[in-house]
Amino acid sequence: MACRISELVIDCRDPQTLAAFWCEVLGFSVLDTEDGAVEIGPPEGFGGLQPTLIFSPSDDPTPGKLRLHIDVNATDRDQDAELERLLALGARPADVGQTGEESWHVLADPEGNEFCLLRARLT
Repeated sequence: MACRISELVIDCRDPQTLAAFWCEVLGFSVLDTEDGAVEIGPPEGFGGLQPTLIFSPSDDPTPGKLRLHIDVNATDRDQDAELERLLALGARPADVGQTGEESWHVLADPEGNEFCLLRARLT
């Protein structure tokens, strides 16, 4: 027997804003709200192949570099078009010391959480 990741919990200052951003990025929808937290997930809801994301309110999210970040892949367009879409949604480029030769783009969400847009398109 093995485990499967079912949820990722992200402390943040503004759960509504981050949930809206990540819903657009991932094609997710809001599944639940409770005590200020917002859970988003795929259309089939909790328990599917993809984990849900829970944005939990915190006045003091962990400072400094996070020990975990999210990687995303476009599903219906090439990397350049997806990068334009993510930037239009409010993502911004993040500099973590890349050389410019990487096949991925490092971005930050509206609260500065870093994530990477990878080159491969997934279907």
